[in-house]
Amino acid sequence: MLIVCPGRRLYIECMPHDRADDVPSPIDLRLTDDAREWASSAMSKRPWREQFFQQFINELRALDGAPVRVLELGSGPGFLAQRILEAIPSVEYTMLDFSRAMHDLARERLGPLMRHVRPIVADFKRESWGKGLGEFDAVVTIQAVHELRHKKHALALHQTVRSLLSTQGRYLVCDHYVGRDGMGNVALYMTVEEQRDCLEAARFGAVTNLLEMRGLVLHRAMHRPKPIPR
Repeated sequence: MLIVCPGRRLYIECMPHDRADDVPSPIDLRLTDDAREWASSAMSKRPWREQFFQQFINELRALDGAPVRVLELGSGPGFLAQRILEAIPSVEYTMLDFSRAMHDLARERLGPLMRHVRPIVADFKRESWGKGLGEFDAVVTIQAVHELRHKKHALALHQTVRSLLSTQGRYLVCDHYVGRDGMGNVALYMTVEEQRDCLEAARFGAVTNLLEMRGLVLHRAMHRPKPIPR
């Protein structure tokens, strides 16, 4: 099936169940040694991620209601969770990752903050990953969408996220992009434009580029407002 955004060029082939073209990962983050090695260098390689963390916090602080229900996809060793929980202690935080090893590292990092956390072991590459999770005021993710291992799977992921969001909820999705200062693998990564188009194809509205620098871009996406009856 081909996805076309009106007024824009054809940009992505969507075959959510076909993984023949997926790009293999060089490491297995389900293994404790691989997970710990990745975590040990993640921040030193990209210290500017702190600016993205702060933008996530600013967006969550703008949400009405207490507590704010947050789901993080690909939560890893808890870098983003730690920043958010320290800044907004009242959040109800669900950490979803396919790696128990990553959850173990997150427990080490978060310590007492884990009392605010519901850890979930699930693989968002599987069709039914969102079942039974509940409803959220925000879904957040950083450097995880490309772990689908091919950009053609992103549309299905975004559609499931939309089904989990409350009407006024927001989707904060940050990942690498293809282009200047970015990545070169066009099967694994999207351009900034493709990321926006894919969110709009998943029927999100008000897709906004919040921050773009040094190979990472953060988009905010909202539910499209329901049309007003005439």
